This record gives sequence, structure tokens and C-alpha cells, in this order.
Amino acid sequence: MNEKLMMLKELTEAKGISGHEKEAREVMARYIKPYATEMTTDRIGSLIAKKVGKAGGPKVMVAGHLDEIGLMVTRIDDSGFVYFQTIGGWWSQVMLAQRVTIMSSQGDITGIIGSKPPHIMPAEARKKPYEIKDMFIDIGASSMEEAKAFGVKPGDSVVPYFEFQPMKNEKLLLAKAWDNRVGCAIAIEVLKALKDVDHPNVVYGVGTVQEEVGLRGAKTAANAIQPDIAFAVDTGIAGDTPGISANEADSKIGDGPQIIIYDASMISHKGVRDLVVDTAEKHDIPYQYATIAMGGTDSGSIHLTANGVPALSIGVATRYIHSHAAIIHQDDLDNAVKLIVEVIKQLDEEMVKTITFG
Repeated sequence: MNEKLMMLKELTEAKGISGHEKEAREVMARYIKPYATEMTTDRIGSLIAKKVGKAGGPKVMVAGHLDEIGLMVTRIDDSGFVYFQTIGGWWSQVMLAQRVTIMSSQGDITGIIGSKPPHIMPAEARKKPYEIKDMFIDIGASSMEEAKAFGVKPGDSVVPYFEFQPMKNEKLLLAKAWDNRVGCAIAIEVLKALKDVDHPNVVYGVGTVQEEVGLRGAKTAANAIQPDIAFAVDTGIAGDTPGISANEADSKIGDGPQIIIYDASMISHKGVRDLVVDTAEKHDIPYQYATIAMGGTDSGSIHLTANGVPALSIGVATRYIHSHAAIIHQDDLDNAVKLIVEVIKQLDEEMVKTITFG
């Protein structure tokens, strides 16, 4: 496994639900540190790696979010079964019988999401999606006391379990937490690509926290940076699997990064969008347009910082997000990096003014 794949493996296998991103942050910090001029963490845990091209130059923020969707322990019943609160958006039909890891005070505990067996359910009930409120986690404990002895308690993080795996077509990468460790990987790779590049900007590679529960870390990180231009790099919906119409989602994995022209948290900044599209066409970098009618990205918080930040979200089309495992195409990751780097190489103070004020 080459260095990039090892980075992707470590990033995706790291446990880091919203509000408990430490493990993922430590992995990102280790990989981005060699390319950063300095590195800090804000008070709620977002990682900010600064790379100075020219001191005092325009500040460019490239942000992926560290957190993944998961669960939180809320209570343990008398028989030792664990109940939970969802953290981030889950669809009940992807949850049952899936393996999870509880991050307890005494170490990781393996569990499985359980429910009432269908054999004892009425026929009508079997036709309906099983409700999350009726699910539980079986950790093999026989009582509340035994579960507590394992170290499990309310507030513990529960993380989906899945191992990183290149598929038979090795360009396709299967893993948990692509949403959004792929954005963190892109931020790392952008700083790496700029290591020996002469440009008049100050670039910030950022891993934000708590995106899945309200774009929260992006608010504090952007407030600390006060960027002039920002890119949120996230996953986007792939529409290339059965049952999805082009009107719902028409992006295909492998066809290039997505230019997110609209999502529920923001309208993309036209000046930034035009610059990115022109750059892609000038350098023959494939790209796709996409919209996200429901849900937002970190740009939604970043663009409202201070007196406003021209911002754009760039997506990597991903199959099966918000489940235990998802698929991306490595070319989309690489082309997103190439596109952002080429944009940054063009930016200077005058261009930022033109983009911002027309």
C-alpha cells in the first residue's frame, strides 16, 4: 500500500464522531504537519494548519470536516443492552445488524445494533422500516452491572466499524467516514502540492469539527482565520447507482470533482465559482456541477464569517454516504486537489478584490 493509500486508510479508520474528533484530528495533524508553517487547534477542536506563501497575502481556507456520523450512549438497561442517541443523520434501514465500536473509559468495546427478530413481528410491522428508537446495541453483557464493569457509560461515543479496502478496480476505494475524511485528505494534499510552489497567499488546511450537527467547527475556525476566500471540500451525492434519476442526482464517480452551485446552507459565490470553472477548463481538469437540496456544507458557516467570505463547496461524488461504508473514486480526489492548487496559484490580492467586489 503506497503512502497516499496508507493516509486514506488511517484517516477513514480513525474514530471521530461529532464532538469527539480527537483520534481523527491526530491522524490529520501527523500527515499535514510536514507541509505547514505552523499548526494550531481552536477551543472546540478544529485543526488549523497554516502555510505561508507570502506573509500578508490573501488568506485562503481549504476545509474538510473531521467528524463522521455516529451514536452516543444514553442508557443501559437491566439486562446490559445499550441504548443510544444518533449523532448526525442516519437512515434506519442502513443500521440494523451493523457492527459498532463503543469508545469506553476502559478501551474499545465491540457491539452490534440489534432489534426484535422479524419472526415474532406481525406481518404488517415487517413491511415497515424499523424505528431507530427501538434499536439497541448488544455488547455481550448480561447485566447493567457487567456493562458498567466493561467501562460503558452514558455519553460514550459509538462509531461505525469498517476497514478501508481498495476494490477490485483499485481506483475505487471502500471505507467508512469518507464523509468527510476525503475533505481532510484533500486539505493535506493541497498543502503538500504547494510545498515548493511560489504563490502570494497564506493557505490554511483545516479539519473542522461538528459539521454533521450544524456546521459548528467551521464557525469557530473561520472566525480564527478570517479568510479572504474559502473552499469547503466535502462528499457529494453520486447518482450512478440503480434507482436514482438524473433529476435527483446526476454526478458519477470518476467524472471529476463536483462544483456545488447550491445547497441548503448557501448559494455558491459566483466570482469564486466562475474562477474555479475557468481554471478547470484551462487545465483540462474534469468537473461536474451538483446541487444539494437538503443538507449543507461548511461553506454555509464560513461564508457568513465577519463581513462575509466568498466561498464555494467542492464535492467528491460518493456512493452510500451516511452508512457504515461508502465508495469514492481516487481520480476525483486527485483532480479536486489539482483544481484547488491551480486556483490558489492564480490568486493574489488584486484577483481577490475583483472576485469579491466585481
